[in-house]
Amino acid sequence: MVTVATLLLLRHGRTTANADGGLAGRQPVELDDTGRAQATAVGERLRNLPLAAVVTSPLIRCRQTLELALPRAEPVVEEGLIECGYGGWEGQPLKKLAKEPLWPVVQQHPSAAVFPQGESMAAMSARAVAAVRSWDARVTAEHGPEAVWLACSHGDVIKAIVADALGVHLDLFQRIVADPASVTAIRYTPLRPFLVRLNDTGGDLAGLVPPSRKRRRRATRTTDSDAAVGGGAGAAR
Repeated sequence: MVTVATLLLLRHGRTTANADGGLAGRQPVELDDTGRAQATAVGERLRNLPLAAVVTSPLIRCRQTLELALPRAEPVVEEGLIECGYGGWEGQPLKKLAKEPLWPVVQQHPSAAVFPQGESMAAMSARAVAAVRSWDARVTAEHGPEAVWLACSHGDVIKAIVADALGVHLDLFQRIVADPASVTAIRYTPLRPFLVRLNDTGGDLAGLVPPSRKRRRRATRTTDSDAAVGGGAGAAR
């Protein structure tokens, strides 16, 4: 069994734009009261995890989430985790945008969507996946394969990273859900990524910490050797 680092993807808490039904994009919208409560609550779940690194989108809603959730952390800003550049769509009500000709493309064929004066969804996916994979390799090299690290980002960014981990086309990423203040866990093994947890908004996160080497050796001696080829999330440990 191969032990690899564990990536926790944290979406920021609810913002004023989320509450009002607007598309914030890269605008400096902040957490609302609900979002601040969500950030504090997820902090209780994360507090006892031995996080080897914490990285974040540069946008204020992500930084506010981490200030409340992990006040002792020193997050590193990672530009690759910034929200998709929605260009001329930013700040617009979603109800209005749903009438635009580009809207069905975004929903059904997002890999072809390019926002006016903005970014393509394919470019957003590529730079976000590259960022987390680079950080995962760095954390593993510096802290070992049992490390757990966290990246705070945005809904579409997290969905794109999950789609890549699942090996599904970006055109299917709208089927994935990443709620405010949710936690998603991925392990990048040499063979394939494993999606360990998705859109978790209330579960115990302690089980995401890989066991010590001594515990793994003991488990290896007592585990049935007829496990299915490929295994599952456990095969990534």
